[in-house]
Amino acid sequence: MKTLPGLAIAAVLAALTPAFAQAPKPASASPAVQKEFDGFIGKFRAALKANDAVAVAGLTRLPYMGDASIGDAAQFRAKVYPREFTAKNRACLQRTRPVYDRDGNKNEIYAIVCGGDVFTFTKTPTGFLLTDVDVAD
Repeated sequence: MKTLPGLAIAAVLAALTPAFAQAPKPASASPAVQKEFDGFIGKFRAALKANDAVAVAGLTRLPYMGDASIGDAAQFRAKVYPREFTAKNRACLQRTRPVYDRDGNKNEIYAIVCGGDVFTFTKTPTGFLLTDVDVAD
């Protein structure tokens, strides 16, 4: 008789498991945000295709990643562009589909993973900008 209540509890738990096991739905951008990002990423990719460090710097939030030593376009071009925008990363950024999400501050972001790096583009009051390049987890 002890197994019947145990089986009933197991059956109830088994029935509830799929509801808990479902992954949360991924965030999705509004059509307006998607359109704004599409315009931005088109410009960004054109700059990469031309290997135009000046244009990429213009599409980047400065100071770069809050680093005062990379506070202007010239410093970005000298210190960041050669390191982060290798031919391999430029090609990857051209072909990889960005993924939409919201960061911990509820900012709308898109990210592209290339090799071991995550390139993050954040919606700012002035539009989308490259805001971070970080090591992929």
